[in-house]
Amino acid sequence: MRKTRIPTTVNSPFSEKRELPKSDCSTPDLSLRFSRSITERITQKNPDSPLEPKRRNRDSERGATMMAVLGMMTILAIGLMAVAPSIQHEVQREKELEVIRRGEEVAEAIRQYVQFYNGQRLPESMDDLLEGLPQGTKKRQILRASAAVDPLSEDGKWRLIKADPETIARFAQRVQEHNNGVLPSNPSPVFNRYTVVIVNSLNTGIEDVEDEDFEVVTDNQPFIGVASQSRAMSIINYYSIERHSSWIFTPLFRGNGSLGSGPAFPSGPPGRRPIITN
Repeated sequence: MRKTRIPTTVNSPFSEKRELPKSDCSTPDLSLRFSRSITERITQKNPDSPLEPKRRNRDSERGATMMAVLGMMTILAIGLMAVAPSIQHEVQREKELEVIRRGEEVAEAIRQYVQFYNGQRLPESMDDLLEGLPQGTKKRQILRASAAVDPLSEDGKWRLIKADPETIARFAQRVQEHNNGVLPSNPSPVFNRYTVVIVNSLNTGIEDVEDEDFEVVTDNQPFIGVASQSRAMSIINYYSIERHSSWIFTPLFRGNGSLGSGPAFPSGPPGRRPIITN
């Protein structure tokens, strides 16, 4: 009897294995993306969807917050613009007060220097004052380093005022006018040699004109005072003078008596200081 062999493989269309297509939702990212796309479609197709008011509320809140921030920034900018001039004025005033404090220290150092040498010698540079005066085997300090710097000058150097009758006489006239026609005496007789010609000039009269074309000398010149290089108008009045370059800091005219004609100057403590007004 003949055996029939049954094939193990049947070429049938149903014997082929087919893989099902993978769904787009097989991963969490795709699922979330699919969910969002469905939500957007629902919202676009149906404006009355409960999701639409929430989105509109969020957009409205963001817009209101942005408007509030812009409003606060505008108010702050306006406030700063209004306050800026007063701040600048106060900063300038403090700087001028510092100039006067330092200038007064320089004037006092010049007084000590001239009196030490009995009026026979004047300092020729700021270094002469910074080095101090001999005291035994050491030197006595008469000027701080910070006072040797002019805050109003670009290079920080004081303008050295020599014992020139015309320059000093113009300043002396301002001092005399400030003190109701009385020119205070010098703190010591050793300074009288520098003011005799000045008193004579005041008696004959001098022209009170601002010298804007002055020569700037900052070193190697015997000087009886210092002034700023700044030509600007001031906020503070020093001896009723309203220009920085005309503020001369000198030990002259700091005594308790009076020079020249006129009533005696009221007595007071030695080394009197000028009145500063705004």
